[in-house]
Amino acid sequence: MIQKAKGTYDVYGEYGKKILYIEELIEGLMEKYNYEYFRTPVFEYSNLFHRSVGETSDIVSKETYDFKDRGDRLITLRPEGTAGIVRSYIENKIYGSYLSPTKAWYYGPMYRYERPQSGRFREFYQFGVEVFGSCNPMLDAEVISIPVNFYKLLGLKDIKVNINSLGDSESRNNYRQALIDYFTPHIDDLCDDCKERFSKNPLRILDCKVDANLDIIKNAPKTIDYLNESSKKHFDKVQEFLKCLHINYNINTNLVRGLDYYTHTVFEIEAKVEGFGSQNVLCAGGRYDNLVEMLDGPKTSGVGFAMGMERLMTALEYEKIELPIIDNIDCYLIPMGEENREYAFHLCQDLRMNGFISEIDYNNRNLKNNFKVADKLKAKFIIIIGNDEINSGILTVKNNETKKEYKVSSSNLIDFLDENTLENEE
Repeated sequence: MIQKAKGTYDVYGEYGKKILYIEELIEGLMEKYNYEYFRTPVFEYSNLFHRSVGETSDIVSKETYDFKDRGDRLITLRPEGTAGIVRSYIENKIYGSYLSPTKAWYYGPMYRYERPQSGRFREFYQFGVEVFGSCNPMLDAEVISIPVNFYKLLGLKDIKVNINSLGDSESRNNYRQALIDYFTPHIDDLCDDCKERFSKNPLRILDCKVDANLDIIKNAPKTIDYLNESSKKHFDKVQEFLKCLHINYNINTNLVRGLDYYTHTVFEIEAKVEGFGSQNVLCAGGRYDNLVEMLDGPKTSGVGFAMGMERLMTALEYEKIELPIIDNIDCYLIPMGEENREYAFHLCQDLRMNGFISEIDYNNRNLKNNFKVADKLKAKFIIIIGNDEINSGILTVKNNETKKEYKVSSSNLIDFLDENTLENEE
């Protein structure tokens, strides 16, 4: 038997309905925020991710799916969403629009070759937003507010927002030098990966999972101590706007994020989930005012976030949050004999086109077994169609909740179902 590849999973049944509900919730929320939907290719030229994410990030150095196509071009399955959106923004010259800032959202599969574990897969789905064309700290706060409100809509409690600032290029360079000076006498105490990061990007040392509990990591210089005046002002304004939106936050000076392109605000959003352990971050993001220029576009400010759907689904499961998914149907049609099947099939289609979730017996079951199927499908109504019903134009309709039967004219069936469906819901 051929099985699915390691690190992937199938979606079907009730889980599939939950996924669709969340996708619809995302779409509705983005409409309210006036964000535009973007979709970019699942694979891109490798240098897009190697340049944007950074060669020193674990994503590029250890986790990307890289391959050569038949044209000998180096291709990478996208490991994250931001780079592709930035490429699209530049290539399609969206920066020329007078409707700045450009506010984009995306949803789709990403690929990273990492060790599969609870809530983490090699193929995973991300929802994210990117905003281009304004360095206003109000947008930092707005971007943070989106996942906060999204999690609240889903019913997650104890949402915690952690923020920090890396500052502008000047501040980041000053901080980088401070880290080099600090870690130089401790280089032998670091793991092999961090020894390599030391020379390429010492900020990545603070994001290390292996050395995280070492005192030299805990006592390292803090980013906010190296912010210049303009960077401090930006960070202060972000906090003011978060307070304006009544979003509680915590300044976490150890938060640097794992991607090389961040500047100014970086953030992570956690949910206190029973059984989640220390890996409780559901969403992360920040500002990246140099990324568009880095990828050959005009100097353009940017800010965004990304969240993994798998982690979110695990959190909802652990918290026992029931989503209001539709797990029943309106009508189940039972044709009594092969000669009545065409009429029943046409009627089923008519019901669907009038907005009723309808199903029909395809397997020539007997009446008793069809009633069992109707119960399993949680059908509100059962419609029995035999010779008498077709000849008289009067259908037998059974309310499967009250078990009461009605004789309903075929010409009046839609109105009858409309009225009685409302009564059942009330």
